[in-house]
Amino acid sequence: MKTLILLTIISVAFMTSATAQTEFELEPTQSMIMTGKGPGQDATINPYTGQDCIAVIENIGKREFSIRIQKQGKVIKTIAVKKGKTKKINLLKDQELYLDTQVKTRARVSYEALEK
Repeated sequence: MKTLILLTIISVAFMTSATAQTEFELEPTQSMIMTGKGPGQDATINPYTGQDCIAVIENIGKREFSIRIQKQGKVIKTIAVKKGKTKKINLLKDQELYLDTQVKTRARVSYEALEK
């Protein structure tokens, strides 16, 4: 019985550490880098640093904002995220994720393992 309880606790602890989630309030004309610049400069902690993953970006604010994916300073794609919508983006290990906005809004960012 004790083993079952211990395994349950370890499983829950592992699942919560396997995902990172952070909420942000974005100010007008703000561009915020989420990943890619290195320790101490990333806005979110990507538990899958150094490998491909899925970035989950939720618009929990009242206005639209955009996601910008860059690699070595070059914009790869820009994606609009409408109010109340969620976008899942395949984020390669050497790509940078930015959130851009012209108006005040809020976002939630989390990461998932890429299915192999």
